Amino acid sequence: MLRDLQPMMTAMRVAGVDPKPLLANDTAHLVAYGQDVVSLHEIPGINLTAARVDGEIRVNLIVRKWVNVEQPVHLCLGLFEPTGEQKIRLAVWLEPNSRASFIAHCLFTRPRSASHQMQADFTIGTGAELRYTESHFHGDSGGMDVRPTATIHLGRDARMFSDFSLISGRVGVLDIDYDVDVGENAVAEFTSKVYGRGTDQIRIRERLVLSGTNARGLIKSRIAATDDAVAEIIGMTEGNAAGARGHVDCMEIVRDRARVSANPMVKVSHPQAKVTHEAAIGSVDHQQLETLMARGLSPDAAVDLIVSGILRNA
Repeated sequence: MLRDLQPMMTAMRVAGVDPKPLLANDTAHLVAYGQDVVSLHEIPGINLTAARVDGEIRVNLIVRKWVNVEQPVHLCLGLFEPTGEQKIRLAVWLEPNSRASFIAHCLFTRPRSASHQMQADFTIGTGAELRYTESHFHGDSGGMDVRPTATIHLGRDARMFSDFSLISGRVGVLDIDYDVDVGENAVAEFTSKVYGRGTDQIRIRERLVLSGTNARGLIKSRIAATDDAVAEIIGMTEGNAAGARGHVDCMEIVRDRARVSANPMVKVSHPQAKVTHEAAIGSVDHQQLETLMARGLSPDAAVDLIVSGILRNA
């Protein structure tokens, strides 16, 4: 198994990620290259299955009720050839009062013309909590096409915190489409951080429906675009129940010939719900830029340092 894991472990090191958890007995993981499942490891309290069916990898992951998973579950998905495709169908269910964190490493190191598609369904049961971190690395070619979609349901008193980042290397094409239904007293927070360069194309659409009494939701985006990159950010929040509270927070940085649009959209259908939004698009701080250039950095290097710092600390 160690030999099979070497390509993923090497890619994780290139992306600045510690690969040691893949070898730990107390850590559940799934490793897939293209359309092939390379390694799968379950631990008590988690049922994890994966198989190739009809040209896609179908993954089912269940965290059993009242289980508190101490170590993050690692989902490692990669393509290490210049061409190819990966299709993932992911079904996740956190049973009532369970707690877990997932780390998804999506590593595509040298794509010339490659694609990754994921269709995910998350069910976060009553009183359960999931922290989901998804980190991408697409190399420097700009030849990657990534299109994840997700349907997510949070039951009563459930909590989900999601963090998506793609800030190193090129993006290529990124098209995110998420729909989230938030139940009674549940909390959903979704953050995305993306740095587009060259001719990268970025589209992020996230929709939170606060359908339960006292539901809470946040959509937060931090997007930077330079060169000729194009980004469209659509954050939608609907307040449909008494006490529902939601907020859309968009901050985008644009430079050179890049084009960015931010479209926060709010909708309220109950008189006791409240949803707010804010959006800001601008350039980097000129004082910070001048300070770094005075210390010997080129304009491009200074901008990259400032933007990377903003995105990493968001």
